[in-house]
Amino acid sequence: MLNCEAWFRGWSRRSAGAALALTVIYLIGAIVLVARAGAASDYDLGAIHISQPWARATPKGATAGAGYMTITNKGAAPDKIICISDDASTQCQIHTMTMEGGVMKMRPVEGGLEIKPGESVTLKPGGDHVMFRDLKQPLVQGQSVKATLKFERAGTVDVDYPVLAIGAAAPDGKAGGTMMQGSGGSMMQMDKR
Repeated sequence: MLNCEAWFRGWSRRSAGAALALTVIYLIGAIVLVARAGAASDYDLGAIHISQPWARATPKGATAGAGYMTITNKGAAPDKIICISDDASTQCQIHTMTMEGGVMKMRPVEGGLEIKPGESVTLKPGGDHVMFRDLKQPLVQGQSVKATLKFERAGTVDVDYPVLAIGAAAPDGKAGGTMMQGSGGSMMQMDKR
């Protein structure tokens, strides 16, 4: 004779175990999807390879933000990059930062930033970067900025910059300093071209 009570207890344990296993599988899948959504894509355009584009979130009221990436020229000729436009600001430029007389100066790169053949250029906090000027709204962690970049030889490409936390290090975990702070307490001055 079938003991219904024993059968039901066994079924309940199996169902609870199955439900727990499905929940764990669902959570792992959700974590993987979130990690992939926050990860940057790489881009290939002719001889140019763009890796790890990203941006930092900005505080409310900020008028500028920055984007970073590594650009590798796999070709035999130099190429130059400019930023044409982006969806977060009214003006997009490639900027360089230099120290002059103890003052850090930031200015647009005239004529485009050159990437020599067989070399990589890393745009990073405290160095060369994509400047999003006159922000339409703050850059928010978890969102992204889409920018149109133009290379003199390779052509034009739209790049998504996932926005990381304010003060975030590079996506690979390497420390990056801050864009608006120099070392040794130096001041920074932005050229308003």
